[in-house]
Amino acid sequence: MVVAPPEDGRKPLSFLALLKGGRAFFLLPLLALAGVAAGYGHYTDPGPLPKSEIFVIPHGNAARVTNALQEDGILSQTWSSGVFFRMAAYLTHRQGQIHAAELAFPAHVSMAHLLDILRHAQPVSHSLTVPEGLTAKRIAVIFQKAPVLHGDTPDLPEGSVFPQTISYVWGTTRASLVGRLQDLMKSHLQAVWDGRDQEALDGLINSPEELLTLASLIERETSVASERPQVARVFLNRLGLGMRLQTDPSVIYGLSNGLGTLDQPLTHDDLLVAGPYNTYLQSGLPPGPICSPGLSSLEAAAHPAAGKMLYFVATGHGGHNFAETLGEQNQNVRSYREVRSAPH
Repeated sequence: MVVAPPEDGRKPLSFLALLKGGRAFFLLPLLALAGVAAGYGHYTDPGPLPKSEIFVIPHGNAARVTNALQEDGILSQTWSSGVFFRMAAYLTHRQGQIHAAELAFPAHVSMAHLLDILRHAQPVSHSLTVPEGLTAKRIAVIFQKAPVLHGDTPDLPEGSVFPQTISYVWGTTRASLVGRLQDLMKSHLQAVWDGRDQEALDGLINSPEELLTLASLIERETSVASERPQVARVFLNRLGLGMRLQTDPSVIYGLSNGLGTLDQPLTHDDLLVAGPYNTYLQSGLPPGPICSPGLSSLEAAAHPAAGKMLYFVATGHGGHNFAETLGEQNQNVRSYREVRSAPH
């Protein structure tokens, strides 16, 4: 620092002499102000992160969080930046706690903005979709492959998971997410059971569990929501007459060991393979659901259409034709085969 010479011609005092001579009363505030200005600039200057990124901020003390920020390139890796960040976090601690979470950071985020994100930003949201009609084994694969979930997927009883898209954040366990969807299935199933058409189901479907099994058959037989009540009516009419349900998806479930799909089309020989899910050989409902049905199929099972239909077969155009007699069914089968064999 250069100090102007005094008017009496004496040699100018050095900076150290000024401090010793008691004249620091006007210099120290200036130095402090300069330090604050430099620090504030470091606090608000753009940071080193080259582009917007998502990072996981770990649990731990200030030193661990600081190290993680520096390793991820959000905070400068210099020793001074680390010290200054911890000091800034301490001095502004009344603004809130720093949270361990998966967070999004913009490019060149400043230290001031960084602390605001660590304290107040919403965690990054992920979503997982369980489609309608999947078996428990296939649902378990979806959970196991979902990103940033913790822990293993618990055992899933067939039909226990409600098909839906569900949101979650980093740190959520697979068990808790499964539990949320199982609670949804329980609540929806109970509500549908409580509101069921008791006259239509009387003596045929006697519990929510049987309703779930019926709904799972309906779910796998058709993806057309408008015809699900008709499919329900066919199954209920057959149950009432003591006829076997003869539903292919149930046979496939048994043959595939619960996967619900086969590598080749179902054959006549497959229909002769004994098993509890072979509804061509076994009377009544199968021993349990064959998939997780959606709400539309649950409602269809609880509120079947009216009619005496006993048969249905695909039209070849995405839906089904329904019939009351075997003669009508045979004609519908011939129509389906003609559609399949017609040149495209």
